[in-house]
Amino acid sequence: METNSVRETKFIGPTSKEMAQPALTAAQKNAVAIPKPMEEATRWGSSRMLKRMFSAGVMLPVLAGVLFLALWEFQIFHKIFDLKKYQLPLPTAIATTMRDNFSMLLSYTGYTLTEAVLGMLVGSAIGFLIALAATAWPRWGSGSLTLVAALNAVPIVALAPIMNLWFGDGIGSRIAIVTATTMAAMAINAYKGMAAIDPLALDLMHSYAAGKPAVFRYLRIRNSLPYVFTALKINATASMIGAIVGEFFFSSKGLGYLLSNSIKVAKMPLGWSCIVLAAIAGVLFYLVVERLEKVFIKWHPSQR
Repeated sequence: METNSVRETKFIGPTSKEMAQPALTAAQKNAVAIPKPMEEATRWGSSRMLKRMFSAGVMLPVLAGVLFLALWEFQIFHKIFDLKKYQLPLPTAIATTMRDNFSMLLSYTGYTLTEAVLGMLVGSAIGFLIALAATAWPRWGSGSLTLVAALNAVPIVALAPIMNLWFGDGIGSRIAIVTATTMAAMAINAYKGMAAIDPLALDLMHSYAAGKPAVFRYLRIRNSLPYVFTALKINATASMIGAIVGEFFFSSKGLGYLLSNSIKVAKMPLGWSCIVLAAIAGVLFYLVVERLEKVFIKWHPSQR
């Protein structure tokens, strides 16, 4: 039976979500559209990164490395140089040995790297002070550069017994060897940077009545920084050599000690594992110094 009452109709209005998000004006729509160029920039940056990864400068060394390992694995080098497997282990045998002795190799690599880093820091600091003295007092200080160069000409194998006699058979003797190895490169490079300043800049400092400390602080030391980082990059690899050679003679730990013992007992894959890890540690150490160079002297034209 029909009644005269009006049927209730459902009210159609904005949902709670629509109420929470009011309609955008044209200006707001334009503002929201701003991230679009950012997306394009991100895509452009990622495509640029991919292009850099697959550029010839990266791919050619990678392909050369893969080809070198393939020739080594298929014993092409053994046939060319008439070598046996115990003389030149295959890359797969070296990789297996590294996997089986990973914890020991990692511990010994850390020990050698500690010697190299500490020795390089001490040697570089002493070399920089020698360069400062040679620049500030040329008559008395320049002779120290000659002494440092003469010390650097002494072979490490001759320094190792002396350093062991002076500092004992602990880590101190290897740090001393690395210190003597890295001192000369820093002293000579830093002195060159402090001496090769622009004469006009020096005249300008003198016109401002700047004293010798101010000239060193604002001109000579700043000008020497690119040379200092060049010396540090040289020392990054030289310090690993000094630490490993020092461990050959007097040590009970480290890559040099393990390499020496592995060769004595004819465990050549283990010896080659030490060589591979020493190379990797040296490259990583070099890359860290190079990264620090980009951070600290980014104002220099060579880093732009």
